[in-house]
Amino acid sequence: MSRNFELLQRAGKEDLLFGRGASDVPSNGNGRHELDLGSQAYEEAVKLVQRVFLFPNSHAPQGVVFSSVEGSGSSEICFRVGQVLASQNARSVCLVDANLSMPSLHQLAGVGKSPGLTDAIVTPGPVKDFATRIAGGNLWVVPPGSFTSEAQGSFASDRWRLRMAEFREEFSYILIDAPPISSCGDAVLLGQVADGLILVVEANSTRRETARMAKEAFEGAGVKLLGAVLNNRAIPNPQALYQKL
Repeated sequence: MSRNFELLQRAGKEDLLFGRGASDVPSNGNGRHELDLGSQAYEEAVKLVQRVFLFPNSHAPQGVVFSSVEGSGSSEICFRVGQVLASQNARSVCLVDANLSMPSLHQLAGVGKSPGLTDAIVTPGPVKDFATRIAGGNLWVVPPGSFTSEAQGSFASDRWRLRMAEFREEFSYILIDAPPISSCGDAVLLGQVADGLILVVEANSTRRETARMAKEAFEGAGVKLLGAVLNNRAIPNPQALYQKL
């Protein structure tokens, strides 16, 4: 995990840099997993989590989707944010691998592919039966599951909406890794049942107009944008880049 990231808040005034430093952050001794982040990057990740998730009021989002404009950069960012969020509070955090065509979130977490999300949508049972707890802590992962014909188009179904409601009841935070908006409409469908979406743009390949069109597509579908993450960026980077998304 050596790439750098930057969160550009919609206000366009506060940047958060993600990178990897010289040393890792050790376990806190309370059974929580070790973070594979350098000390400087960890501090920046804490700022991101505090600004997006840990508001001291009732307006903080519970369910957040991560989706890239193109490519697959959202998985690692979703995983890192989930790690930090789980380490910063004692409440349960669930990562959902919903990029069914190119799933990788479960691989980052080191868990198997199934049972998982698609199984939960088509099979009855408590949602926690389809989640894997990481290192006995408060971080959980729902793998993509077994892809079957019955699972196709499942994010547009009432069964998915009911399952999402159950996830909300079972876990304090739900972070969903979605497919890129350029590949299918699943990211929009996932965003419509979440509290907001963080858009991932590639620093060296995503064109400003392409990112703007993605933003407008989400907003036109009623998906609330919480911010944009600049992925795989080189240091230094012009501060104003993408701030006007």
